[in-house]
Amino acid sequence: MAGVYVRGRHAGRASFAREATLHLVTDSSPAPARTPFALTGSRALVTAASRGLGREIALELAGQGADVVLGVRDPDGSADLVAELEAFGVTARAIRMDVLDLAACRAAIDEVTAELGPIDILVNNAGGGINAPAIDVTEEDFERVWQLNTRSTFFLAQHVAKSMRANGGGAIVNVASQAGLVALLLESSYCTAKAAVIHLTRCLAVEWGGYGIRVNAVAPTFIETDGTADALSDDAFRADTIERIAALHRIGEPREVSGAVAFLASPAASLITGQTLAIDGGWTAR
Repeated sequence: MAGVYVRGRHAGRASFAREATLHLVTDSSPAPARTPFALTGSRALVTAASRGLGREIALELAGQGADVVLGVRDPDGSADLVAELEAFGVTARAIRMDVLDLAACRAAIDEVTAELGPIDILVNNAGGGINAPAIDVTEEDFERVWQLNTRSTFFLAQHVAKSMRANGGGAIVNVASQAGLVALLLESSYCTAKAAVIHLTRCLAVEWGGYGIRVNAVAPTFIETDGTADALSDDAFRADTIERIAALHRIGEPREVSGAVAFLASPAASLITGQTLAIDGGWTAR
């Protein structure tokens, strides 16, 4: 039987803490498990989920108990990943999503949520850029990078937020980049687009907080994925990158990003919104 603690005249946080401690010591029933990071019962949508960071994020969310919808260009080609996710005991689906075709994305989201239920977690992972001197970037180049990174993030968040608002809230995690925090040589259009994603994250967090929707971002440094393989295969570039990762001096691994995304999506981050978590080994700390 639980012990009883009678608050004295100095009631408050200290008394509450003693009450909780006494309860834990004298209660013979097992204490409930503390699982603030669990995502059991949640449904997550991850864009660009077939490989690289998106794939690792999808696996991380499933490992924490979330059902996962993979937004991919080729759903049939993601059958093996769907099976990996289902091995965690969750429901998984792959839907066709090209984030440059927003109308088709909205239709695909509506179709899968009609089957599985509303999305609780959105991870805007799609993105990409070009490597070119700013003086040579064309309007078409700039517009494509903007649409891929910023336009898609805004309008997919908007669409999913409508159902989140109707269902009492949710969590959105935008995958930005350290390129949105510091200037990178020959990546002006990408830096601009990711900086916009970071500020958009703040704006949506402020505007949608009243609906119970949290909006955060992660800003990774160079991570070992197939998307960075070509650049990092250049020994000089790799050495310079490692040097610039000022504190840890190593290239990141996908799991080091996916864990942070899962945290920001989880109840453990319930008071965190409008923030961008730099996962950069100390690059931006200089």
